[in-house]
Amino acid sequence: MNTSPSITVTPILVAELHVEVELMPVYVHVIDHPDARILVDTGMTDLHPVVVDAFNPRLYPLNKQDFDIAGIDIVVNTHLHADHCGGNHLFAGKPIYVQRRELDDAHINKDEYPILEWVDAPGVRYVPVDGELELLPGIRLVPAPGHTPGLQMVVIEADGRPVIVGGDVAVWFGELDQPESEGQLRVIALNPELVWLAHEHKPWRNPESTSR
Repeated sequence: MNTSPSITVTPILVAELHVEVELMPVYVHVIDHPDARILVDTGMTDLHPVVVDAFNPRLYPLNKQDFDIAGIDIVVNTHLHADHCGGNHLFAGKPIYVQRRELDDAHINKDEYPILEWVDAPGVRYVPVDGELELLPGIRLVPAPGHTPGLQMVVIEADGRPVIVGGDVAVWFGELDQPESEGQLRVIALNPELVWLAHEHKPWRNPESTSR
């Protein structure tokens, strides 16, 4: 999916979770920038009892796909729930950007983050972020509290209106159609063209765009 001639976003399906009677997809996103290749979230590579009991997932790990793991320069975790950081160990030694609040909470709140060994996998090197950060020209990390207090989104500002890779800033489109959390309201305030979410097959499209 093109965002400009020089920056593209590609979704990759890495898991499906059983949620009630439906299968909920889990996507990670690759951002190709002229200066680096960025992976937003990492999915899961193993079946942990906690995840199996909650979601009985089907996994399609990055290391089992035709995916160039070595070609990723930077990893961003939108947050540290298991389905978003369970593949962090595949990128040992690479910088993994996460909000400091999120990293701290993951080590305090065992109910919300029960699989700490995935967060602290051997060789994982976090770069704690405090607030907004220009990651690369045209790419910002922006706090988006709601799903977790330390959640962040990736805002791509190239040609035209922004494109956002939001992880769980919204779990389904209706949460952006009727935003409530601080993060969702921040998304709408940015007036983006598209918002890629972790649990939707296609990006949310701004009604402001389609009405013109």
